[in-house]
Amino acid sequence: MPNNIEGRGLTDREMMQLCLELEKGRCRSIANSLLETSHDELRAIYQRCLETAITHQQHIFENMQQSGYYMVPQATPEQIFEVQGLLQNNLNPGNQV
Repeated sequence: MPNNIEGRGLTDREMMQLCLELEKGRCRSIANSLLETSHDELRAIYQRCLETAITHQQHIFENMQQSGYYMVPQATPEQIFEVQGLLQNNLNPGNQV
């Protein structure tokens, strides 16, 4: 339900979008730190933090979808197959025919 009474404040959708963007930024930041860390214990801490942040991002996204704030069309089997092929080529560039 919107809370933007008389033009003041943010709507629920705007607040959720901000939360989603902040959580995505947090995921990127933690992932960058994880990639640059060589200490095993610190890497493990960053990995747990990243897993938590990804879970939070997913929950916010799912809540937005359920509220009708963030609609994503379903990929067709052809689109999925195409992406799988691209990923295979990128992961194994020497196996291209």
